[in-house]
Amino acid sequence: GKPLQGVLIKPANYKEGDRVPVVVYYYRFFSQRRYEFNQMKVNHRPNFPFYTSNGYAIFLPDVKFTIGRPGDSATESLVPGIQKLIDMGVADENAIGLHGHSWSGYQTAFVVTQTDVFKAAVSGAPVSNMTSAYSGIRLGTGLARQFQYEMTQSRIGASLFEKPELYIENSPVFYADRINTPMLIQFGDVDEAVPWQQGIELYLAMKRLNKEVVFLQYLGEPHHLKQYPNKVDYTLKMMQYFDHHLKGIKKYDWITQGEAYTGD
Repeated sequence: GKPLQGVLIKPANYKEGDRVPVVVYYYRFFSQRRYEFNQMKVNHRPNFPFYTSNGYAIFLPDVKFTIGRPGDSATESLVPGIQKLIDMGVADENAIGLHGHSWSGYQTAFVVTQTDVFKAAVSGAPVSNMTSAYSGIRLGTGLARQFQYEMTQSRIGASLFEKPELYIENSPVFYADRINTPMLIQFGDVDEAVPWQQGIELYLAMKRLNKEVVFLQYLGEPHHLKQYPNKVDYTLKMMQYFDHHLKGIKKYDWITQGEAYTGD
């Protein structure tokens, strides 16, 4: 019952009536990006011109949060927006991908426990288990992580000891059995903001449940990739992942075979 806004960037040479694959990129409020023109950079995000030049539409929705229900809030904000794109005749309902990083990486991991509308998801540096993340520290600043769950971004609104049920209810790892969406998880193993073990928890939960999941771990990288070769690698792999699941292009070897973690 609450009106929400979003920005739709159609692919180059779009013809009215064409249904196209859509990549959803979001964080909190993104409708202001209608008036922003991002530089052509290669980093941890989808590059808008790169995607729209390759037949994708980009959707930038707003998300409004309710204290104590950040996961549900994301689902309730995203799914009606997707339905609107389908009703408009723009989105191919069988080719919608979801991308988030950090806070929206968490949202992405949670949303796919509640809906199957997305055919592929890319989750960068997500918190997957608020109960284990709560009493850690942010390695970059040394700050205890507890404050962000109780008072700020994570929006739980209470301590783990006051309302443990909210920490469980908003943690995707506890509902990994409900995930039917193929997922790509990305982390740097010296992440200073989110412990990369949070990615390992979600990855191993999904593998244990025989879910389709890939984990991209970048050695010596922080919360946002810094080394240019790694940025290029992730940019290409991200599009290849969406190309496979949203366009039906062949499954690349790195998706099916992978490479064992060596740590050096």
